[in-house]
Amino acid sequence: MAGLLYLGAGFGLLGFEVLFYRGSEISRRESPVGPTDRWLLAGMILTGGILGPICMLWGLQRVSGVLGALLLNFEAPLTIGLAVLLFREHLPRREILAALLIISAAVILQFQPEDMRPDSFGVLAIMGACLWWAIDNNLSQRVSLRDPVVVTRIKALGAGICTVSIALLSGQSLPRPLILIATLVLGLFSYGLSLVLDMRALRLLGAAREAGFFATAPFVGAVAAVPILGERWGINEMCASVVMVIGIVLLLREHHHHLHLHEEIDHDHLHTHSEHHEHEHQEGLGKKPHSHRHRHLPLVHDHPHVSELHHRHEHD
Repeated sequence: MAGLLYLGAGFGLLGFEVLFYRGSEISRRESPVGPTDRWLLAGMILTGGILGPICMLWGLQRVSGVLGALLLNFEAPLTIGLAVLLFREHLPRREILAALLIISAAVILQFQPEDMRPDSFGVLAIMGACLWWAIDNNLSQRVSLRDPVVVTRIKALGAGICTVSIALLSGQSLPRPLILIATLVLGLFSYGLSLVLDMRALRLLGAAREAGFFATAPFVGAVAAVPILGERWGINEMCASVVMVIGIVLLLREHHHHLHLHEEIDHDHLHTHSEHHEHEHQEGLGKKPHSHRHRHLPLVHDHPHVSELHHRHEHD
C-alpha cells in the first residue's frame, strides 16, 4: 500500500508533465534538477518515500487509528528541531509557541482515551516514521529551489518502485483491481499534488515554519468528516479549533526583521530582480520570473524575512 500510493503520485505527475507541463511557460522558468541534486533526492526517497511510509503502516497494524493519529503529530516538532539545530534555520520564540499551540490543538482534536490500543513496537514504529519524515522535510527544503513537479515526480516514482519491489520480494500480493486503482488515484492527490504544494511551501517558508502550518492537517480531516461521514463536532473539536486559530494567527502576525548579512553564494533558482538579485544578463529577462545560475554578492540590510535558503544567518 505504501508503494502504490507513491506510484499513483509518480505516474500521475509523469502523465501531467508529459501532456501539459513540460515545455510550458511555468516549466521553462523553473530551475531544472541537476546531477548535484542526486544525493539529496536519494535521501528524500529513502527517508520520506520508503522508510517513513513502511514504518507508519507497520505501526498502524499494531495500534489503534486514534493513537496512530496522535503519534503522527510528532513529525512537526521533530522537523522544527532538526531545522533549527542542524540546518541553521531560525524560529523566534513567538513562532515556536504558535507551532506548539497548533500541535497541541491537533492532539486535543484526536484524543479519545477509550480508543487507545498501545503497543510498544507499534508506537516506536510510528515515532520512527515521524523522524524519517522530519529528515525528509529538511532534505526537501534543501532542494526546494528546483522545479517542484519534477522533484516530486522523481521522489514518488523512486519511492514507489523501490517499496513495491520490496513488498513483492517479501511475498506480498497486489490488491484487487478496484482497490489497486483507488489506491493509485488516492496517491496522485494525497501524495502527488500535496507534495508539489509542500515543496513550494518549503521554498517560501523554510522547513520549521512549514511544519507549523502543516500541523493543521488533522483539522482539514475533521472538517471534511462532517459532510462526508456525517460526524458532529463536540467539545474536543471546539476547544481544539480555538487553540489552533490562536496558533495560526500568531504565525501569520509574526514579522521577523533585523540588520543581517547575506553571505556570497552562487546557485540557480527561480527569481525576479530585486535588492537580493542584482546581476547582469540578457536584456529584459529580469523583468519577469526566470532561473539561471547567478552569484549573490555580500549584502547587509534590514527587512522582514523568514529563514528560507537565502536567509540562514546568526541571531543573538
